[in-house]
Amino acid sequence: MEYFVHRSSFIDENVKIGAGTKVWHFSHILSGAKIGWDCIIGQNVCIERDVIIGNRCKVQNNVSVYKGVVLEDEVFCGPSCVFTNVYNPRAFIERKHEFRPTLVKRGATIGANATIVCGATVGRYALIAAGAVVKSDVADYAIFAGVPAQQVGWTCKCGTTLKANGEGLMANGEGTMTSDAKGEGAMANVGVTMVCSSCRNVYALRDGQFVIVREK
Repeated sequence: MEYFVHRSSFIDENVKIGAGTKVWHFSHILSGAKIGWDCIIGQNVCIERDVIIGNRCKVQNNVSVYKGVVLEDEVFCGPSCVFTNVYNPRAFIERKHEFRPTLVKRGATIGANATIVCGATVGRYALIAAGAVVKSDVADYAIFAGVPAQQVGWTCKCGTTLKANGEGLMANGEGTMTSDAKGEGAMANVGVTMVCSSCRNVYALRDGQFVIVREK
C-alpha cells in the first residue's frame, strides 16, 4: 500500500487514505472518512464517519475526530484534544440531526487537552493554547487561551508569538504603539507593524484587522 497502517488498527470499508500517511497503534478509521497524504495519525485515535482530513495533518495520541469536523491541510491536533458535534447532548435523547459542523482551517494548531466546541471555525494558522475551551470562531493567526478561550495575541505562520516594539500585542492592539515610523515601503503607515523574531515575516494591524505584509 502507499500508506502505512499498524496491524493493531482498524480501517473500515470505503475509507480513502492518501499516499505517505501513517496510522499508528490501536486507531480506528470509520467508513466514509477521507484522509489526505503525508498525515500522521497517532496512537488510539478515532476518526468518525465522513470526517475529512486534509494533507500533511498531524493528529496526536488519544484524539477523536467526530462526524461534522473538517480539518484542512497542515492542521496539528495535540494529544488528547477534544472535538464535539452536539452542543447539548443527552444520553436519552437522539440528536444526530442536530450536529453542528466544525472547521479547522489550514495550518492551525490545537494544543494538548484543548476542547473545540461544535459550531466553531478555527482560522488559518491560528494557535489554540493547551487546555483552552473554544466556544466561538477564531480569527486567522489569532492566539486563543483560557476557559472560555479568548484572544490573547497574534501568531506568525511559523507559530512564533508576534510582538510590537518588544511588547505583547493584544487582539485590539491596545498598549502598543499606534503607528510605525520605522516602516519601509509597503510597511509604512500601516498602524502597528509586527516582525516575527524567528522567520522575519511581517504583519500589521490596520483598523483592528490583521494584515499580511510579507510572508514566506
